[in-house]
Amino acid sequence: MSYVSETLETVLQKNPGEPEFHQAVTEVLQSLEPVLAKHPEYEKAGILERLTEPDRALRFRVTWVDDAGKVQVNRGYRVQFNSAIGPYKGGLRFHPSVNFGILKFLGFEQIFKNSLTGLPIGGGKGGSDFDPKGKSDREVMAFCQSFMTELYRHIGPDTDVPAGDIGVGGREIGYLFGQYKRIRNEFSGVLTGKGLPYGGSLARTQATGYGLLYFTDAMLRANGKSIAGKTIVISGAGNVAIYAAEKAIALGGKPVTMSDSTGWVYDAEGIDLDAIKEIKEVKRARLTEYKKYRPNSEYHEGRGVWTIPCDIALPCATQNELNLDDAKALVKNGCFAVAEGANMPSTLDATKYLQQNGILFGPAKAANAGGVATSALEMSQNSMRYSWTFEEVDSKLKNIMESIFANAAAAAKEYSQPTDYVSGANIAGFVKVAEAMLAQGAV
Repeated sequence: MSYVSETLETVLQKNPGEPEFHQAVTEVLQSLEPVLAKHPEYEKAGILERLTEPDRALRFRVTWVDDAGKVQVNRGYRVQFNSAIGPYKGGLRFHPSVNFGILKFLGFEQIFKNSLTGLPIGGGKGGSDFDPKGKSDREVMAFCQSFMTELYRHIGPDTDVPAGDIGVGGREIGYLFGQYKRIRNEFSGVLTGKGLPYGGSLARTQATGYGLLYFTDAMLRANGKSIAGKTIVISGAGNVAIYAAEKAIALGGKPVTMSDSTGWVYDAEGIDLDAIKEIKEVKRARLTEYKKYRPNSEYHEGRGVWTIPCDIALPCATQNELNLDDAKALVKNGCFAVAEGANMPSTLDATKYLQQNGILFGPAKAANAGGVATSALEMSQNSMRYSWTFEEVDSKLKNIMESIFANAAAAAKEYSQPTDYVSGANIAGFVKVAEAMLAQGAV
């Protein structure tokens, strides 16, 4: 049995009931076979065993009082996966679906994503099964303060720097930061995604969506194609989807779909981004409102974005939203490129089918690294007590994303197929972390 097979078997046995974590580990490790064959020292040092076991996984009770005066209890989590190249870095997710399995998959992916950025940050993730939807500002503040009262002892600007994720936006980051500052009596860059008046970075809101398009543009140009004039289907209607659509339009593309948890819209004339921003960022409403702005558009309940004929598909909603049937529909309808804006939005069989059918595929750990890259730029600005302009941050982001593609493409060419950017991203991210782990000994 190979080193990869043995490690995978151990991971499955030691982590039962965690399908997302199993999926993430399988996808990464299977692509590393040629690297491990070339570097037997990695097996001797137990690199895979150490990479697939978090440094620590914390679970704690979060007790808070709702507006009716009733005590509520949620679970809080932080998974600190690997700090070989820098302090743990990864978002906090507040959503009812949050559990250890999902956070371990996200934290494991974050190791390689953060490595790919070229910046000194390790991998981690955290969150809670708390749902901010429908809660008052006071209730969200009460929860965040209680959450941070436990988490603060495990994080710090040189230890672990959380950020936002699903359910954790500027409001939540503000409350979390305020409580950390109150408890520690210090003003430090312990969280990223902060508001501009207290240490946030310009372009952070746009970063993941913009970065996705910078990566996609680089991938297409390397294969003699472009975004200009292309029809694009996008899932999601949060920050990633909105700013992916904005940058796609700026590059000459035409996004025609967006979705949320209840349904999706199709606008053949091109998505009206101002309408989407008002619905989602101002009103915090559902996409059912979109037809009021664009009467000729279509609204559909449930799933269906991937049935629309397109040139480029950008899944920007959540994990495993694009399955094998969706992949077949995309291929049938003439799609030639898929780039992942969400974390692991494509199932393993969907990814393989797309690649086998010649679709250019940009994996999440490379294509959506713009958010964490800009978070690391925020950390740099906090350390220097300095603030770059929007244009400076955006330029750095573009350079980082183009470098990520170049490194993934180079690794793919060396170890795999020239256009296998999934393997290329995994390998490029892995080698840097593995070399750092070797240098630091058996820790």
